[in-house]
Amino acid sequence: MIFWKVVKKRRASLKNYFDISREFEQIEESCIPSYAHDNLAAAAISWWRLGAVARAYWRHRRLGPILDFGAASGELYHVVQPNQPYHFVEQNEQLASALLHFNADAKRQKLESLAKESYGVIFALDSLEHNNNIPELLIHLHQALAADGLLILSGPTENWIYRFGRRLAGFSGHYHTTTIRDIERMAEVSFTRMGKKSIPLSLAPLFNITVWKRK
Repeated sequence: MIFWKVVKKRRASLKNYFDISREFEQIEESCIPSYAHDNLAAAAISWWRLGAVARAYWRHRRLGPILDFGAASGELYHVVQPNQPYHFVEQNEQLASALLHFNADAKRQKLESLAKESYGVIFALDSLEHNNNIPELLIHLHQALAADGLLILSGPTENWIYRFGRRLAGFSGHYHTTTIRDIERMAEVSFTRMGKKSIPLSLAPLFNITVWKRK
């Protein structure tokens, strides 16, 4: 119940801050249009995914600051409500400004200058698939993770159900060529998987959430 109260508040905040119709092309890949979507079913899937991430964090959490890679507007923070310092990496200045508007205590970082072995948990949620150098990014995240730290990944399966759902929700046909399963295979080089959750169902997954530790 508390989770959905947070969701209701955050949906209102996003709709108030962003002119989603006018800014749609600039923020389409950030999940913000999904979080604030007028179609409650479409919005619920995105928040359900984030809720599953929060449960994975509280189940496996480690001590130390957390890092949100590709944080967009920082919805992770509001859902997880961590009791550790919250750091983020976000290249889009518009989204970074929004995140700091909602969370002035957040600490913005650059991937290339992350301190080694400094984060208890690193999140990369629906972000790695937007890049062409995923193995390199995973190396940076591995180096920044504490020896006993955890990496939590999330991403779309890009299957036909996912694509159909996007079209039904009014999103364009621009899809990622790299799926979350591709990213998981890349992660296996440096990480060991500890857990997995598919949203909404394992037989018809739209998103995979996985928890990893360093090898």
